[in-house]
Amino acid sequence: MRPQVLHLINSFHQGGTERQAVQLVRLLRTSGQYGIHVACLDGSGVLRKEIESLGLGDIPEFPLTSFYNRNALVRLRQLAGLLRARNIQLVHAHDFYTNIFGMAAAALARVPVRIASRRETEGLRSATKKRLERCAYRLAHAIVTNAEAVRRHLICEGVPSGKVVTIYNGIDSERLVPKAGCRRSELLAACKLSDHANRRFVTIVANLRHAVKDHPTFLRAAQRVKQEVPEAAFVLAGEGEFLEPMRALAAQLGLAQDTLFIGRCGSVADLLAVSEVCVLSSIAEGFSNAILEYMAAARPVVSTDVGGVREAVQEGKTGYIVPVGDDRMMATRIVTLLRAPEQARALGELGRQIVLQKFSCTAQLERTQELYGELLQHKLGRDRRAADLACSAASKE
Repeated sequence: MRPQVLHLINSFHQGGTERQAVQLVRLLRTSGQYGIHVACLDGSGVLRKEIESLGLGDIPEFPLTSFYNRNALVRLRQLAGLLRARNIQLVHAHDFYTNIFGMAAAALARVPVRIASRRETEGLRSATKKRLERCAYRLAHAIVTNAEAVRRHLICEGVPSGKVVTIYNGIDSERLVPKAGCRRSELLAACKLSDHANRRFVTIVANLRHAVKDHPTFLRAAQRVKQEVPEAAFVLAGEGEFLEPMRALAAQLGLAQDTLFIGRCGSVADLLAVSEVCVLSSIAEGFSNAILEYMAAARPVVSTDVGGVREAVQEGKTGYIVPVGDDRMMATRIVTLLRAPEQARALGELGRQIVLQKFSCTAQLERTQELYGELLQHKLGRDRRAADLACSAASKE
């Protein structure tokens, strides 16, 4: 009988962590090596349809309002009961909230293998949250990181090195290629950019929910770029509570007519196809999915020096890496690429080759299944040996 694996996902909203979790579930389901189950804390989000299309059955939901109230205890017992009822042998959590909730419930249910995840270095957690997450890590048998930079950071925080495993994000590169035969006008229409057909697009794909994405640095760089390349326009794809403050900042910088806030992008492939340069301005990351998407779409990258960026972007060969918060250097690099479009295309093409070689879905699936197999063999084998020893001792009595 196949080992039963449950993936605990925070929500199905369109974020990098959620997209990677859903993709991994799909890959594991297709491989058929494990029985796959999914549960969540919040059942809403556009990615839910993709999960439902996999035919996994019901998706139990365990909504939390706090880790410190009676509801959390009730939900914890409910999840533990579900794990026992479904004979789950491995629980894989994907972010801060599911790490804490999932590892606790899995330990309560005595699930043999428990895997947590870490996808960022700094910038998102308070001291109290870090203490909570360390408790979750102690209950986990492995912590998956999406970059060596994140792995090193965890070890520096005191997590045993033997527990921390790097599995790079996988990118479905075909998803980042527009449909064959599409004209530029059709791509622009799909991205709500038809009114700006004569502009040269510099694009950032990043949610507007977290200050860590540092859109102000991108906008300040945009102001500098505009002075050198007047036909440039700056596309911000993403949604969240920072939308209106960023609109106000763009207006303050004199960019009201040059910054295009398109919200959540339904077709990232189309957007990247009409973009000449793609940017990451974050002050902290683990391993940016946006960077890999840019590269898979053969776009040159200008990125701040955060997280695992240097594990993907080769300075001067696939793009440029600039210091965090340095809008002057960011602008200089963007202008360099806009003024040399043939060089920019060459950088983009090499980036795509690197993604195909190093960050494929196949590599992600193989490494994940290898980890699952190692942990299950070790834990279940040890449990069997303990049971045999107990039976032997009982027979001697």
